[in-house]
Amino acid sequence: MNYSNEKGPPEDSVAPAVELLTVADFPEKDDPYFYKDIKDYSDMKKYCLALDLIDDPASIAAYEEWHASEKTWPEIRKSITDSGITGMEIYRTGNRLFMIMETDDSFSFERKAALDAANPKVQEWETLMWKFQQPLPWAKPGEKWVLMEQIFKV
Repeated sequence: MNYSNEKGPPEDSVAPAVELLTVADFPEKDDPYFYKDIKDYSDMKKYCLALDLIDDPASIAAYEEWHASEKTWPEIRKSITDSGITGMEIYRTGNRLFMIMETDDSFSFERKAALDAANPKVQEWETLMWKFQQPLPWAKPGEKWVLMEQIFKV
């Protein structure tokens, strides 16, 4: 039914009955696994990082192709989650990349670096990706992804 705001519903219409539910209506509430899929954001940290790609359309297209879900190596995805990263997104504008990482309390950049250094598949991936990447002009020697500083939040 389509009602106009000025007239309201026709007088002969009947509103459907609404059944109110309470927590008691859900027997699962006492199951300790009922809430297992609900993310606890209280311990989550968020990091934003930036990196440049080589400013070449073919190189940028190849980099994006490697990051398509079906092309990213499963060992890389595993190394990300094993380090305490619970979510990762990478965005691009021009040749600038912007990464958002959400982490649990087990994550540290030092631990991630140590895990990556000990993982030959991650080293192989990083060598391959470096063919498409270049450091930001202000990056320290040997630094790839540069941690960004938050300057605004609502």
